[in-house]
Amino acid sequence: MSGDLFAAHGGPSSYGAPVPVLKLGNVLLVSLQGDLHDGAAEQLQQDISDTVARSGATGVVIDLSGVEMVDSFLGRVLGDIAAQTSLLAAGTVVAGMRPAVAITLVELGLTLPGLRTALSTEEALRLLGEADPTFSHRVHARQESP
Repeated sequence: MSGDLFAAHGGPSSYGAPVPVLKLGNVLLVSLQGDLHDGAAEQLQQDISDTVARSGATGVVIDLSGVEMVDSFLGRVLGDIAAQTSLLAAGTVVAGMRPAVAITLVELGLTLPGLRTALSTEEALRLLGEADPTFSHRVHARQESP
């Protein structure tokens, strides 16, 4: 399956590398590595919303497997991303959350309504496929094309 790398980069992470937004079919894949400072998290939120609107994506997967810690600000930003993409007719699934991150979010009282979670990126794509029955067909058709 081929993907397109969008110009939206989300801003630098704590170590200065941009956060790429990769489009796979009708899904945007964002893989966070390291911790994001507040400004980068806000920029990523804006970039995801802009890219969903511009590309017509029907789903967003945010992979947190490379994130060791989530503070209340980033937790709120994740919830806001889910709310914004929902208003733009796209679903959001957070994948790969570490147990320590889940514990921290609960301790902070962040329930993040509307934000679906999955243990892996594959599971997140499956959840988005269930929400959009044509998704699986489109992905398989792209894989089979020359």
